[in-house]
Amino acid sequence: MGEGSEQSPEQIELQALIERMRVRDEAALGTLYDLTLGRVHGLVLRIVGDRMLAEEVVEDVYFAAWTQAARFDPARGRPLGWLLVMARSRALDALRRRDEAMSHPEPTQLLESEPECEVSAPELIDLARDNRRLHEALVSLDAMPRQLVALSFFRGLSHEEIATQSSLPLGTVKSHIRRALATLRGALTAGVQEGASAS
Repeated sequence: MGEGSEQSPEQIELQALIERMRVRDEAALGTLYDLTLGRVHGLVLRIVGDRMLAEEVVEDVYFAAWTQAARFDPARGRPLGWLLVMARSRALDALRRRDEAMSHPEPTQLLESEPECEVSAPELIDLARDNRRLHEALVSLDAMPRQLVALSFFRGLSHEEIATQSSLPLGTVKSHIRRALATLRGALTAGVQEGASAS
């Protein structure tokens, strides 16, 4: 890096995490997520203006960071700047997609079910009438399965497409998603039952 390029301890740490992500170190992704989530989420939320949409975009950003870690060039910019550029781009894309969905005569048709899992996306949506409960259930997942579920649940990608994008074995993708959806369904069902017993 050129003049004035002395790196802060944070930059050095983030760059090291991205280097580890290049060799598919899932723990490095989780640490990167924890260290940068506040700033990435803050930027996305300011752009999209909707908390639930921001959550979806943020998961997409970190999945992109995982799949594109090999493309990060420290000579061209700082790690956080790299993440924030991706966050801005995906937030704007999400706004465009939302506009398309809102103009669709039957918006629910744009949601694809998850045929290879025991729990379908429409079923989860039905259970998650309280968005806060869905958010809490998603946060309880580890970084990797949370991002895989976001691609399948929110973006409608097939298991094969996710495996290709993530460079993970298809069986690994399926098992991560199956376990994550079962965990989400359990958390959401428990919340519904608690609400029913309290009423």
